[in-house]
Amino acid sequence: MQKPPQSVDFALKETSPNIGAGSVTGDKLSCTYDLVEQMQYLYVRVVKAKDLPPKDITGSCDPYVEVKLGNYKGVTKHFEKKSNPEWNQVFAFSKDRIQASVLEVFVKDKDVVLDDLIGRMMFDLIDVPKRVPPDSPLAPQWYRLEDRKGDKIKAGELMLAVWMGTQADEAFPDAWHSDAASVGPDGVNKIRSKVYISPKLWYVRVNVIEAQDLVPGDKSRFPEVFVRGTLGNQALRTRTSQTKTVNPMWNEDLIFVVAEPFEEPLILTAEDRLGPNKDEVLGKCVIPLQLVQRRLDHKPVNTRWFNLEKHVIVDGEQKKETKFASRIHLRICLDGGYHVLDESTHYSSDLRPTAKQLWRSSIGILELGVLSAVGLMPMKKKDDRGTTDAYCVAKYGQKWIRTRTIVDSFAPRWNEQYTWEVFDPCTVITIGVFDNGHIHSGGGGKDSRIGKVRIRLSTLETDRVYTHSYPLLAIQSSGVRKTGEVQLAVRFTCSSLVNMLHMYSHPLLPKMHYVHPLSVMQLDSLRHQAMHIVSMRLSRSEPPLRKEVVEYMLDVDSHMWSMRRSKANFFRIMAVLSGLIAVGKWFDQICNWKNSLTTILIHILFIILVLYPELILPTIFLYLFLIGLWNYRWRPRHPPHMDTRLSHADAAHPDELDEEFDSFPTSRPSDIVRMRYDRLRSIAGRVQTVVGDLATQGERFQSLISWRDPRATTLFVTFCLIAAIVLYVTPFQVLALLIGLYVLRHPRFRHKLPSVPINFFRRLPARSDSML
Repeated sequence: MQKPPQSVDFALKETSPNIGAGSVTGDKLSCTYDLVEQMQYLYVRVVKAKDLPPKDITGSCDPYVEVKLGNYKGVTKHFEKKSNPEWNQVFAFSKDRIQASVLEVFVKDKDVVLDDLIGRMMFDLIDVPKRVPPDSPLAPQWYRLEDRKGDKIKAGELMLAVWMGTQADEAFPDAWHSDAASVGPDGVNKIRSKVYISPKLWYVRVNVIEAQDLVPGDKSRFPEVFVRGTLGNQALRTRTSQTKTVNPMWNEDLIFVVAEPFEEPLILTAEDRLGPNKDEVLGKCVIPLQLVQRRLDHKPVNTRWFNLEKHVIVDGEQKKETKFASRIHLRICLDGGYHVLDESTHYSSDLRPTAKQLWRSSIGILELGVLSAVGLMPMKKKDDRGTTDAYCVAKYGQKWIRTRTIVDSFAPRWNEQYTWEVFDPCTVITIGVFDNGHIHSGGGGKDSRIGKVRIRLSTLETDRVYTHSYPLLAIQSSGVRKTGEVQLAVRFTCSSLVNMLHMYSHPLLPKMHYVHPLSVMQLDSLRHQAMHIVSMRLSRSEPPLRKEVVEYMLDVDSHMWSMRRSKANFFRIMAVLSGLIAVGKWFDQICNWKNSLTTILIHILFIILVLYPELILPTIFLYLFLIGLWNYRWRPRHPPHMDTRLSHADAAHPDELDEEFDSFPTSRPSDIVRMRYDRLRSIAGRVQTVVGDLATQGERFQSLISWRDPRATTLFVTFCLIAAIVLYVTPFQVLALLIGLYVLRHPRFRHKLPSVPINFFRRLPARSDSML
């Protein structure tokens, strides 16, 4: 007998970090950086040196500076043959790891065998001044260098500044950190904290109206012309023109995604379809996007004629033919009234239109404190042991942030705070934790995903600081796995409560999405193009926000088939319908007099509502009001987090997870693919049966008056005539009272056979017997 595996705690935990927010005795100096724990650092800014004495035979020196504090040592880059070098580099030593009382600064001459000492200086840590923002930066000073004996050397001075500060210091992001001492000088840029801005995205709408005077190569046939549009790696085409002449017409829209600054032109080609995979280019038009008109509302822009240039091949070279120019009629614009979706609409972080002129004023501020992580799993190997170099990425709106990388730690402490403007409360901030693939892997590894957290702003109370430890969950082919916990502090501050409440009456997306809506297929295709553009642009930054990180944050693969997600969505629907099912069961108990007292009270309430129908709607809304007040006592106190039970991640079959992580197209053996295909056919068969039953019920309703069954239709039409006469002469209240008392009658007056209307309805014909 084996013990069952120990259950892993996937729950959200409330924490009590030592932060300034909400603290009565908090440090007043840290009030602007109050969502993180204060971390003290010793900063050394090495600015420049002058008049350094020569050390080489050539009469020059190759200087660099070495800053040493205990066992930690930071080194600047060296300059060749320069006696007045400038470095302007900052070193930061964590106060928690300081094991010495003296700071040593050496200026050395780079040599092949042994580096020569030019001069040095010493600082007692007790005498180092403390600086707290928003104070101005400490002014660096010139210091005369000393030799090994402590005597001043004849020539040579070094300008530097030394102070004690916190992570709120503006020198912090670009500093060399002592906890990353194992990273070489080339790798320092890859571990720094940075803020990124997504490129500004536009929809380019090209309305292809018509073309004139096309010259096909084969004049003996009717041309089958279509227009192909290319923008970067996006290629779209119109349908083949119905008018098979040299003056074809389309009046069709092609929509592309483009990012500022515009790097590539729009290329349109008119092509004649000669056969399968064989097209003849009849003309080409290149349109720089800088010259395209920008549209902010639904009013159409003016149309324009563009020349279609034809290229001919002469002696193996492509040359422009300018004897005769065909023309194409276009209406082209940059649509600034849309919001370019680059993430799923279910958890979008930004809903504003592209054009800044259409933005509403902000309604508040979102502040995020990335405190620390605990219990991270080893993500790669270093010296035959597991290690993790973790950093955080957060995305809200167009602003991405990346914390610094904490090297070789399973419990990193970042304590970095960031701020965003909020324009809509019904948005989501996404925080992901990753392992830096540039470190300890030769720089060629990918950044591995550790886990992700989403927080919806509308679930947060304003001006309250939420400090929680969120579980980091990863679904792998072996099952769901907890890869650690990340500790965050979140505060949503509202600048105008009236404006925020007014936002709930506005449409979720900008006006253009409803005036000129895009199809679901178009939105899905454009979203993936936008994701690709954003990931490529951010991967070109320094340090790069790599493609796999951006795609994971934007959920680029959320549209892929997953048996686990399908089950989870089915049970979500059942949970939504469970309330209606419970009401139906309760009403059935009332009708069957399970509790006589309750049934009698329902009879009394029913009679009152029938006699006074004006009380029906007030009673319903009062009941909902009282339920809302009653549920206020059990309102959620914590923000939502990833739920393994809701996602069906804890009960998923290994083969279902393997299918979810399979590539597209599949890379699995044919027998596994056949088994999965048969399973999918089985599920689709059940869905097909349910859809067929729904269609059957709808067709029976149609057949009531279609005379498909003449006897049934005769009975129904006769019943309708009698019902019309009875309802005309009988007061409605009397009729409602009789029907209600009949439905609520005692079980003694009931029988188990179906009622006459149900029997009649089930006998009606449907078109299922006409199906092949």
